[in-house]
Amino acid sequence: MDDRLYRNVMGSFATGVTVITTKVADVVHGMTANAFMSVSLNPKLIAVSIGANAKMHHHIKYSKKFAINILSSNQLKESKQFSGQLQSETEITFVNYNGLPILEDTLAVVTCELHSEYVVGDHTIFIGQVTGAKIEQKDPLLFSQGKYRELKELQI
Repeated sequence: MDDRLYRNVMGSFATGVTVITTKVADVVHGMTANAFMSVSLNPKLIAVSIGANAKMHHHIKYSKKFAINILSSNQLKESKQFSGQLQSETEITFVNYNGLPILEDTLAVVTCELHSEYVVGDHTIFIGQVTGAKIEQKDPLLFSQGKYRELKELQI
């Protein structure tokens, strides 16, 4: 199967946009990701899939904790910065939540301690045990078919 066809098919699934954050040696690291999901309610577990060559892969293995920042519709700039799409970096302000750096103005945040990890193909699926969560009343930033999208209610 052609790699481009596969990427286009997978990219047609609309997802929310997250920025994974962690801290290593007093330096904050972040990476945009949409391969994120809830795994279990009891115990509370989430999964995030990260490419073996991504810097965040090493950072999570080292720090053993991370936060999932679920971006709101007004955080396009943050998504682009942490995915390397911006020409120059802008200053991002982080706040501390449950001992982890998180972005301000997110829709929601989940903090985790590394529970387990599974190498699958060219990615590692990191399972995080949830240590904290918070949510705000905001609209999500969405991504589908290679474009950022906004949520709109259907008139039925």
